[in-house]
Amino acid sequence: MNSEFINENDLVFLVLDDRRKWLIKAKSGEEFHTDRGIIYFNDLIGKPYGSVIFSKPYETQGYKFCVLRPLPSDYILHMKRKTQIVYPEDAGLILIYTGISPGSKVIEAGCGSGALTCILVNYIRPDGHIYSYDISQKNIERTIKNLKKAGLQRFATVQYGDITNDNLEHNNIDSVVLDMPQPWEAIENVDHYLKLSGTIVSFSPTIEQVKKTTFSLKNHGFFDINTYELIKRKIQVKENATRPFTRMVGHTGYMTFARKIQDLQNPYREKKPFKKEYINFNGMPLRG
Repeated sequence: MNSEFINENDLVFLVLDDRRKWLIKAKSGEEFHTDRGIIYFNDLIGKPYGSVIFSKPYETQGYKFCVLRPLPSDYILHMKRKTQIVYPEDAGLILIYTGISPGSKVIEAGCGSGALTCILVNYIRPDGHIYSYDISQKNIERTIKNLKKAGLQRFATVQYGDITNDNLEHNNIDSVVLDMPQPWEAIENVDHYLKLSGTIVSFSPTIEQVKKTTFSLKNHGFFDINTYELIKRKIQVKENATRPFTRMVGHTGYMTFARKIQDLQNPYREKKPFKKEYINFNGMPLRG
């Protein structure tokens, strides 16, 4: 199988070691400076992804860098950001438990730096679309910038909007993703936007948010409501010392999932008698 080659302005994942990794754009005529030498982008362009390149000047530096095609997890962990991100393990669970896939129409409320936005876009393209809203203009600008850097901007619309108060004028949406301080206040509007059997996920850092969101989902007739927390532990593998790393991210956030249904009262099992029923003990033998 032929490898795909790096073109001018492609986003590449440049890796020196476990600590030094960069998500950069290969711009013709420009260069990237590191503490281990200089990488000239003209030396990258035309090479296949998966190649290695050596930093210049060769005589004094000559360190080996791997040049990889960025994965969705690389977008999340290495893009420029100011806010807390949704980690790759959480993004994976969101995709699987919401059913977001190619062709999905998704509302995202609270785009932050656009890390999750890039992940969602990567999975709904080429026929789906992400409608991303935030009440912070800085978050909107940062998300648009990161989408453009990843070459994904045509699959997403990022704009100002408050899902708790504004009429976003959507219908028949497949999934809604909430990453906001008060998600429970958005559930009523979410109910209007989602199609039947559509899914919602709310990402929250505290359990108090989870409780309020869960009760709001129940009050609005949502079904299959579940909350999860994921903890990922990396393993260090050595010849005679294989064990978990001593440092880890102990908590990222809680994810609450639910599905929209057409909730109807059961006319059979919940039928009530039209008049009161009485039991007559007259004539029945009674024991003392």
